[in-house]
Amino acid sequence: MDGGPTFFELGVEDVERARVFFGELFGWTLSPGPSGEGYTIGTSTLPGGLHGGDPGAGPYLFFAVDDINAATQRVRDLGGTVEGTDLGGEDAETVARFGRFKLCRDDQGTPFGLHEPPPPHS
Repeated sequence: MDGGPTFFELGVEDVERARVFFGELFGWTLSPGPSGEGYTIGTSTLPGGLHGGDPGAGPYLFFAVDDINAATQRVRDLGGTVEGTDLGGEDAETVARFGRFKLCRDDQGTPFGLHEPPPPHS
């Protein structure tokens, strides 16, 4: 695990309103996200996402891991917690396009995410 930032996610209450706001503010290209929920954010430096139904949320920063299952177990071993939901889904097409994500908290409650990038295309 190199732990470098790989992805960011913005949680908002109204995803369509946020799409317009951030698209206009930063000139981002936003495309429909996995399963037609939310949007992927095309930036030149760090890919991101935008999802709705999350009032009062802050930005989420995801760190690279080689194996999401091993990394989440390590979080637990170190006294942190892992949320039960699989972000973006676990179907093969979504994993191949976006990889796998988990939201976590460290042993002091600080939120962060883990991201197992998609396998290289052959």
